[in-house]
Amino acid sequence: MGSTVRRSARKRPTMRNELVSKVTAKAQTTLPSGVRKALAVGPGDSLRYRIEGHRAIIEKDDPASQHADPAVGAFLTFLADDLSEHPGRLRGVPRLLLRRARALARGITIDHTGPIEGSVAL
Repeated sequence: MGSTVRRSARKRPTMRNELVSKVTAKAQTTLPSGVRKALAVGPGDSLRYRIEGHRAIIEKDDPASQHADPAVGAFLTFLADDLSEHPGRLRGVPRLLLRRARALARGITIDHTGPIEGSVAL
């Protein structure tokens, strides 16, 4: 009789930087230690999930980003996705526009280390 080789889903070959975890009946999973170390997450930390098609990218949530304008974040995500999908659409700044901008800024100096005047909300 011939032998049949069966591979368990848990023993499937994975890429070097790919880790696998199982989802429970309650839709919970344990982050593998390699993921916890790579993201530097611990108890109480929050994770952000970004869905891209049939993939999810997990990142450590930055508490400071919770105060960011959601419209800006959505727009930047849109731009990043569009540039990834259509890199041929990217164009340089037209020379005429660049010359005009340089002419308008001629003689203006900026102290990048100086204090910001007026009220600024960051």
